[in-house]
Amino acid sequence: MMCGLPGYFRRILKTSRGYYCLRSFGVLTGQQYTSSGSHQYDGRLYPSHIPTSPVQKAILAVGSGVAALKNPYRHDMVAVLGETTGHQALIRLRDQMRNDSEGCTILVERPRIRLSTLDLTQMSALPDGTLGREYLRFLEENRVTPDSRADVKFVDNEELAYVMQRYREVHDLLHTLLGMPTNMLGEVAVKWFEAAQTGLPMCVLGATLGPLRLSVSRLQLLVQSLGPWALRSGSCARCVLSVFYERRWDQNLVELRHQLNIEPAPVNLFPSSKKTSSNS
Repeated sequence: MMCGLPGYFRRILKTSRGYYCLRSFGVLTGQQYTSSGSHQYDGRLYPSHIPTSPVQKAILAVGSGVAALKNPYRHDMVAVLGETTGHQALIRLRDQMRNDSEGCTILVERPRIRLSTLDLTQMSALPDGTLGREYLRFLEENRVTPDSRADVKFVDNEELAYVMQRYREVHDLLHTLLGMPTNMLGEVAVKWFEAAQTGLPMCVLGATLGPLRLSVSRLQLLVQSLGPWALRSGSCARCVLSVFYERRWDQNLVELRHQLNIEPAPVNLFPSSKKTSSNS
């Protein structure tokens, strides 16, 4: 059953099959959540929800913000910061999705980008330059998995919680769409795009503080070339949360970028050995 999968993902599924089966199918629903064996509403709007008061959210926002400033690689703290500060931005993103036919379908069907929902064998058989093949290549080369994205916990609206979850799960797809690697410069460029596109405070913070970790030469490249491109593309592009990527795996990546009004990256940040047809 797994013989057609890339080796990296075979190892993940083989060692963590039970975990993924339990976690990956946990789709956020539109119903209030009740624990098994109980019909009483416990305050949770979805399975991972943790109800919090405004004061508790403020404390979480400050604490997670300080922790994220000290260590930007604390993805758990970055996630908490995003959930406790992004309410208004999530409303705007939700409204954009509602006003887009494809985005509206996503809000209704609630697709999840997880290993359990991806047909890795089919994606690996797609031609080079297609969205699915280049996304899979990105995951393999960077040894990442979409299942590493944390579940939303502190958003007190079920639909907005899904919007936040969708944002997290398309982040790696944005790297693929923008042609950006996962090094610090690539991550900062993606954050500049996301800040312009979403308005989420955590993205704005990451876009502001990320450059401080760059070398002088890379900072110059960001300011003079990649930064203006990322901001311009993020501002002008169609809402990236409104794209049903799962139904576009076989679409040519260059064509998809054109449809979304995303300009090609002004420079290629990938080593020549990893340059693919989608970046040519």
